[in-house]
Amino acid sequence: MDDRNLITGNMSNRVYEYSKSNSGNLYHEYGLQGGGRSNRFHEYSKATSGNSRKLKELLLKNDNRVCADCNAPDPKWASANIGVFLCLKCCSVHRNLGSDISKVLSVTLDEWSEEDIDSMAEVGGNSSANSIYEAYLPKGFSKPKPNSSIEERTKFIRSKYELQEFLKPSLRMVSTKSSFKSCASNTDLEAFYSPTSSKNSADASESIGTLKIKVIRGINLAIRDFRSSDPYVILALGQQKVKTSMIKSNLNPVWNEELKLPVPQRYGALKLQVFDHDMFSADDIMGEAEVDLHPFMAAAIAFGDNGLPIDMQIGKWLKSSDNALMKDSTINIIGGKIKQEVHLKLQNVESGEIELELEWIPLLH
Repeated sequence: MDDRNLITGNMSNRVYEYSKSNSGNLYHEYGLQGGGRSNRFHEYSKATSGNSRKLKELLLKNDNRVCADCNAPDPKWASANIGVFLCLKCCSVHRNLGSDISKVLSVTLDEWSEEDIDSMAEVGGNSSANSIYEAYLPKGFSKPKPNSSIEERTKFIRSKYELQEFLKPSLRMVSTKSSFKSCASNTDLEAFYSPTSSKNSADASESIGTLKIKVIRGINLAIRDFRSSDPYVILALGQQKVKTSMIKSNLNPVWNEELKLPVPQRYGALKLQVFDHDMFSADDIMGEAEVDLHPFMAAAIAFGDNGLPIDMQIGKWLKSSDNALMKDSTINIIGGKIKQEVHLKLQNVESGEIELELEWIPLLH
């Protein structure tokens, strides 16, 4: 019997009403027996109608009417960063994994940020997530059931999300608080290496692909002339450097320039410096920052040698006190391409921010 049939016969007519005394928000959910389906309605007075609609549409999808891990009916919880809906019992195991692996939210009781809803929408729900996380379940393997013990659930959920044992080996990434670390094998890495050598430089001779960097804009850059600055950006990866055009007298310049750097086998951080152009003396520096490429390259190595799946989030570089991020930086597959948006606060300067977009170009392109 299909596990989804567990919904039928286990559903009872019910009405839930939750009140938050500190905000006055009411959340209503109605479950009506019939054919294994439930009609749901959520009202969030503080959320935008567009975001509420996104979450509601996800909840109404058939595959999201059962827990992603044990098929228990009518899940009331979700892992926002993984993109799955969960029952209460599985939710408690996810909480113990830590928020860097699974960010757990109540469908009815928590206020969802726009970023969390967008993250769920990008994945698409249980079927899309399970097609990745359960792609290599051993033959004859039995997932937990709604009445399974906490020990059985814990073992399965840790194997599925923390250890990622059911993914294709080359797709496995281990989450840390600062980045994703690739667990790809040496064979997977070697698939990226070029059989030929470029004679342009030592770095380029070991290129495993190309990093396209779109320098989008600067925000509130520092003044280095009388009232303004003439900024330009230099990007460096190893010994290679590229430079944007100079924009005259502008503290909020918009470049939208695409620059390319070959990525060597042994790559470090992408280094960024902003300068003020000066006609009569050395250019003044206007701040600097570094981009940790490990999360991005882990995603490129994991997904770049396969037919890319549907648009979805595949990684994240987390904001911390040790980096220059203004906010968490997500890595996504968009239109068949691996991209990462990066919003940096310039360091060693009184003010200034830079927005970038990274894109991976494999050697075959």
